[in-house]
Amino acid sequence: MNEGVQIDPPRQRDLIELNASASALPPLVDNFQRRITYLRLSVTDRCDLRCSYCMPERMTFLPKAEVLTLEELHDLATGFIARGVTKIRITGGEPLVRRDIIDLFTALGRRLGPKEHGGLAELTLTTNGTQLASHAEALAHTGVKRVNVSLDTLDRAKFAKLTRRDALPQVLEGIAAAKAAGLRVKLNAVALKGINEGELPDLIAWAHGQGHDVTLIEVMPLGDVEEERLDQYLPLDDVRRDLEHRWTLTDNAHATGGPARYVDVAETGGRLGFITPHTNNFCAGCNRLRVTATGQLYPCLGGGEQVDLRAALRSDAPEANLAAALDEALRIKPEKHHFRMDNRDAAPAVPRHMSMTGG
Repeated sequence: MNEGVQIDPPRQRDLIELNASASALPPLVDNFQRRITYLRLSVTDRCDLRCSYCMPERMTFLPKAEVLTLEELHDLATGFIARGVTKIRITGGEPLVRRDIIDLFTALGRRLGPKEHGGLAELTLTTNGTQLASHAEALAHTGVKRVNVSLDTLDRAKFAKLTRRDALPQVLEGIAAAKAAGLRVKLNAVALKGINEGELPDLIAWAHGQGHDVTLIEVMPLGDVEEERLDQYLPLDDVRRDLEHRWTLTDNAHATGGPARYVDVAETGGRLGFITPHTNNFCAGCNRLRVTATGQLYPCLGGGEQVDLRAALRSDAPEANLAAALDEALRIKPEKHHFRMDNRDAAPAVPRHMSMTGG
């Protein structure tokens, strides 16, 4: 998708002018008094890997015509910033496979500034790392300070089997390039029973030795992946107990705006996070909304509730309709998700894949 879009603020017809919006528009607060300050914005559902817990081998991706343009994505993000969002994470799919994506990072990077002036406090992304080597320096120049890289194993053969692509060398090159560019790197690893559970300590030790934090994630029942997710599910309570036989783990109050709970590992000197949608529900402190590459807003990753922001953006009154759509999203945002991992052969809790929702 070679859009060749140059997003040059201030544009004469910016969707919402930030210099007036901070006081004119109310913050995003849902019915459970949770203030929304974090947007996870997907720019594509496409990915150059096929992780077995994420999507089927023959994944059908969206027609490109359905995906928001970079300019629309920028307008959408600007609208969220005007309502008090201070952190935006660009997601996918794999966001770095989208052509000209650095144009969007550059435009959003101009929004970085003091929160008290209605600016954006942080711009970041989640990536599988395959394209990171060629983008790391440019990302750093746009104002990105840190990135999350998905990496479930350091074993090349196992990586190829798990992702259905022999791309581990490219991922490791990307991680090294990000570090060299001055980006802080956090690795995300999905804990998979019988697949990588035996090597999680080695992965953690390697990452900490490189100066990278690690977060472990329980597998989530999103979309049909042609495998039984209950067979993949590894409770992180069990993982933590095993790690405590090896290392000294001390709870840490560190927070990045996401759902992870952190510990310090005394022996490695690094930090370790746990994202536990099943064993320790984290919804009470939810501060985020997800928007897909087609402009569908999902108030909850584990729910079917959605609001069409694309229709609002492309309407005759985009400013008013976007404001109304965001208010509707706050109204329907559920108190918590209802993931279950105790029923073999059950349909996925949510039929859409993670790559469609945005990781």
